[in-house]
Parts: sequence; structure tokens; C-alpha cells
Amino acid sequence: MEVATPPFIIEYDLRPNRLFVEYLIYPKEVFGMLWSGYKLELFIGLVVSVLTVVLGWRWSKSLVSNLRYPKWYWRPVIAVLVVAIGVLGARSSLGHRPMNPAMVSFSSDPLMNDLALNSSYSVIFAAKQMGSEANAFEFYPKMDKQLVIDEVRASMTVSPEDFISDEKPSLANHVATYQGAPKNIVILLMESHGARYVKSLGGIDVSPNMDKLINEGWAFTRMYATGTRSVRGIEAVTTGFSPTPARSVVKLGKSQNNFFSIAGLVEKSAVPTTQFIYGGESHFDNMKSFFLGNGFVDMQDLPTFSDPKFVGSWGASDEDLFNKADEQFTQMAKEGKPFFSLVFTSSNHSPFEYPDGVITQYNEPKQTVENAVKYADYALGQFVEKSLKNSPYWDNTVFVVVADHDARTQGTNPIPVEYFHIPAIIFGGGIEARKDDRLLSQLDLAPTLLSLAGISSQNPMIGFDLTKDVPVDKQRAMMQRDKNFGWLTPNNQVVVLQPGQDITTYQYDSVTHKMTPLQLEESIVTRAHANAMWGSLAFKENYYTAQKSYEIGKISHFINCK
Repeated sequence: MEVATPPFIIEYDLRPNRLFVEYLIYPKEVFGMLWSGYKLELFIGLVVSVLTVVLGWRWSKSLVSNLRYPKWYWRPVIAVLVVAIGVLGARSSLGHRPMNPAMVSFSSDPLMNDLALNSSYSVIFAAKQMGSEANAFEFYPKMDKQLVIDEVRASMTVSPEDFISDEKPSLANHVATYQGAPKNIVILLMESHGARYVKSLGGIDVSPNMDKLINEGWAFTRMYATGTRSVRGIEAVTTGFSPTPARSVVKLGKSQNNFFSIAGLVEKSAVPTTQFIYGGESHFDNMKSFFLGNGFVDMQDLPTFSDPKFVGSWGASDEDLFNKADEQFTQMAKEGKPFFSLVFTSSNHSPFEYPDGVITQYNEPKQTVENAVKYADYALGQFVEKSLKNSPYWDNTVFVVVADHDARTQGTNPIPVEYFHIPAIIFGGGIEARKDDRLLSQLDLAPTLLSLAGISSQNPMIGFDLTKDVPVDKQRAMMQRDKNFGWLTPNNQVVVLQPGQDITTYQYDSVTHKMTPLQLEESIVTRAHANAMWGSLAFKENYYTAQKSYEIGKISHFINCK
């Protein structure tokens, strides 16, 4: 396990954790990725494992052959001592609680705290937590349930009279800004495409097509991801659900059906065709199960692709993916079927495989994140310029391109804010070009897309409809890094919640990325604390279940999540 630790730390900036266990159920994708990009690490791991078994066997054999038995009257004493030492070793503490990671935390850098543990313990502890993580409400300092609800409602841009249910506290009427015939909605979710790879957002120059879209569409310059994994991004853009210290709702058992999603909303409202288009296997990360149980009716993944140009460890290339998307959209437009589609890219994922001879490499060797980003951007540009703008569905579709998260989240800060900054642009026929400098979250995209598409509804999303005014004092970003929750304000003040620790507050410098301890107003801390608790409370109390009808003015009938 320790041999596998260095490459895991390089990738995730943490010791092996629950990801080490979660992804073992996807051997094809995981071992394909390892074989393509980590041959040396696999070889070293194999050699060390074999040596450990061989040397361990020889050593244990020597011990057994030289074993001496104590006299009978010493044996009970030794047995008691062995049991006592075993219990003390397991507890690692004389206190009323056994040792846990929070008790050895000493630094604001999560990796420093992880290094105090060993990787086997880290993985086993994470696996144990996975069985009870629906109770993640217990991770942070306690807060009264009603105060959580009141603060979350106050943080929304919904008038008090528009809240319609005490049973579902965030459920409210949301009237769309656009009042014409409902439009199609397409979400282009870009794998690991952080703002540091977009020149217009202060990054390196590997995304010229994204830069062009930023100048042509409605670009959000201060958009932040809710997490560091794809399923967290999917959770945010398809359900508007707040991040929690638990796993994404995409993976939790209770949310596998009858959980709110905008696919389920539009499918019951005005858009009969809801689909997921992905170049890999849709069962990965439990996506297929979650989607089919929550409003998506059509899965277009690798087995449905005919003669893809390039297939890597994670599936068909992004060019193949976008060709498939255009094929699907064109067919539905010809049939007169309104549609909602989530298109998820995968080329920009370790081991960063993409077709030869398509782009001019940014650096060497070929398979780097910068080159993979440049290829993904190239595929996006070809899709927009050659397909979307010349399509029969361009004028009747609202598109958004947004990253699911950044590539690698690193740094010594408990919440490395700079690695949550992502690009997000809404575009399409009728969308005016403008740059929006408000501080925003991925959670705000789903309500905004519904408003632009002309779909009024009653729904439980707490995100903002960005077609309307958002007061500065309500603007925020929510960020979850493993068990750490961060709340960012427009003036770069940060509230951080960590398991088993007091709430800490900082001033963030967006240039140096340094976080300096700073005492903040109690109202800001309370608002952040409540929103950190909301997701877990809403999940536990079934505040986010699907409805039989989302139409404004109708009595809601809730579908319970079992």
C-alpha cells in the first residue's frame, strides 16, 4: 500500500482514501488507465509485493522453527498482556474515544495531516466511513436544524411568498425569464478543464476555442466548481444539490431513483427526450444507474458509437463524442422533438490519450494534461464552428460549456481556492455576448438554464437564476475538498469547516493564493455553516425528492426516496 502512495499523492495531493476502494469495481477503466500511464509504478509495486511475500514467508518460517513455549503459569499473564496491548494499539488512545484522523490533525494542509497516518489505515478508515456517510451531518460543529433551514432560505434569491412547503423547505416557485416556447438545453461538461488552462481567465494559452466562446457568449469569469471529482460536478449541474462531506448523490444508494434532477423536471414539463452522451462506458462512477433512475431516458455511450476515430483507456475521443452529439441533436430536431442532453467529455483524463497529428503540442511528452486540454479544446471548437452554428437546432437551443472540476487539486491550504476556478459560458442563438463578473457556483447553472429555456417550475434548487439580479451580499461559492468545506465571499473571505475541528476563517489573496487567518463577521460564518450542513440535512430528511408535477400552481405530490 505504501508503494502505491507516492503516485496517488502526486495525482490527488492526499494519501490513498476511499477513491482507492470505490474504483476497484471498475477494473477495465482503472487497470487500462494504470497500464497506459503508470507502467513503472505497477512494476515497482509488483516487485515490492513479491519481495514482501517471499521475505515475509522466510522470516515467519524462521520464527516458527525457533519458537520457545513459556511455562504454563506464565501463559495467562502473557495472554492478558497481548490482549491489552492489542486493544490499546487498536484504540491508540486512553481517552473515551479511539484515535481517528481528526485527533492527529495539526496543519491547515490536508496532506500534512494525512502523512501522520499510514495508507492502509487511511484506506480502511475511509472504507468504514463509506458505510455510514449518509450521516455526514455529524462531521461539522452542531447547528440547530431550523437555523440551517432559515439561513439557507435567506441565502437564496427567492421571495418569502414563493416558498411553498415546510415539508420541503427549499421548494419554491421559479418563474422563467424567457416566456416563449420551451427551448432545448445542452450541457457540455468538460473533463478537468480548470480556469488555469484558459488564457482569458488568467491561465496558460491552451484553450483558444474556449477563449473565443468567452468573447461570443455569456461568460462567467468567477465561476467555481463545487468539488474535485466528476461526480461532484455532475451532481451540481444536473441536480443543483449542495456539496457534502459524503460521496456525491450520483453514488449514494438512497438517491438512485426519485431524486430531483433537471432532467426529471424537463421530462415531466415540456421536453420528452432527456439523454446522456458519453464516450466511455456509462456505468462508470454509477452514472447510468443514477441517470436512468432520475429522469434521463436515453443513454448514448461507447457501445452505441459506430466506428469511432480513436478509442483510448476512457473511451472514444472527444471528436467522436461531439460527432455523436451532433448526430443525435440533428435527428431529434428533424423529428421535432425538444431535448435535454448532458454531453460529458473524457479525453482530458489521465493517461491523457488523444489522436495523433491533430494539434500542435504545447509541451513534451505527448501525453500531458496541457496537451490533452488543448486537444479537448480543439474538439470543442470544431463542434461549435462546424456543427452547432450551422445546425437546424442552433437558434432553439441553450448551450452551456462548463468544466466538471480542475485537473489536480493541490496546495497547502485546507481549501485551495484557485483550483476550484473553472470556465463556464452560456451560448446559442439569442444569447448576447457579455462577461459576468459576479461570484458564482456550478449550482447556479441549472436554475439559469431552465429560465433561459422558458421552463417555469416549482423546484428545490438553492442556486441563483442568473438572468435576474443577485445582490452582492448573497453571492458565494461552495467548495468541497474531500471532507473540507469552503465558503468564498465576493471580497475573497473564506470560511472553512473541517471534520472534528473549529470553524476557521481567512482572507484569500487571489494573486499569491495565500490564505491569512482573519476574524469574520458572525453572520458570514453562520451563513456558511448553515449551507455546509444543508446538503446532508436535505438528503437525510428527503427534502430533495422528485415530484409528480413541477408545474407552478399545482399541489406537489412528493415521491419518497427509498
